[in-house]
Amino acid sequence: MKKRKIPMRKSVVSGEMFPKKELLRIARSKEGVVSIDPTGKAPGRGAYLALEPKEAQEAWDKKVFDRVLETKISDEFYQELLDYVTHQKARKELFANE
Repeated sequence: MKKRKIPMRKSVVSGEMFPKKELLRIARSKEGVVSIDPTGKAPGRGAYLALEPKEAQEAWDKKVFDRVLETKISDEFYQELLDYVTHQKARKELFANE
């Protein structure tokens, strides 16, 4: 059986390459609305973040997505992102033991 190519993406915070499925996509629509894109298929400009709470916190501290997505992003969005990443990491660790 032929091996499938695993798509790789770069985390905008750490600059490391990861398989696309291990990253979280943040999308900016044409209207300028920024949202968390868990499916990775939302239309618009996307940027990737590793599912690590410290990376989400660093993105907030340095306002990384403001620069990468070329728009002003509220602190509420960064807080939502941090909560989401923390929840997903805990969920991943919980189900990895099964």
